[in-house]
Amino acid sequence: MKSKIVRYMAATMLCLAGGMPAGWARQLTSTASVNVTSDTAATAKNMAISEARRQIVRDVLGQYADTGQLDALIQSTEDADLTNLIASSGIDNEQLSATTYSANITMTLERDAARSWLDAAGVMNWLGDLSSTDMSVVVIAVPGGLADWIAVSGVARNMGVELNTRRIMPRQIVAEISAASRAGFTAAMRDAGWRYSDDDGILRLWPASSQAGM
Repeated sequence: MKSKIVRYMAATMLCLAGGMPAGWARQLTSTASVNVTSDTAATAKNMAISEARRQIVRDVLGQYADTGQLDALIQSTEDADLTNLIASSGIDNEQLSATTYSANITMTLERDAARSWLDAAGVMNWLGDLSSTDMSVVVIAVPGGLADWIAVSGVARNMGVELNTRRIMPRQIVAEISAASRAGFTAAMRDAGWRYSDDDGILRLWPASSQAGM
């Protein structure tokens, strides 16, 4: 019965959830350190760049998408198609030998291309959700399903904080709260036995009894 309630809640709220207001447009940038050996340095470099590209796509988009679906999509996507997601790139600390290539490779993804790629593959994501500067995005791990969501909602209700739900996935909910209430809400969730972290402006919450946020 509980699982039916969770599925009903997810389906209903996904239908009601709209996109977040414009403004949450942080750069989709990450750096990968690679060290690859092959028959020649040129081959090693090509392999290293490909490896870095896949790692960066995973690291960046893993913050905004269902990671299981994302991993499967990356694995099945050709290098040429992943290249289309990259807006810019740079290389630091490049070192070559006859057969080895190592470097720190930084890439920035193009948001619209990445979102279209995920959407076309049916990967659950919230990359297109953009919030105004007076709102704060909250990603809530709910390994206990409905019980965890009720607990979070109860804390928000007791504080008079409006928790606007944007996406619901099997074990994770994306919501937003006013930036002004973020500190108080975080403290209240901590007192209620939840853990938290700040991920480049995104507040992440998970039950203390769970490893979901680690």
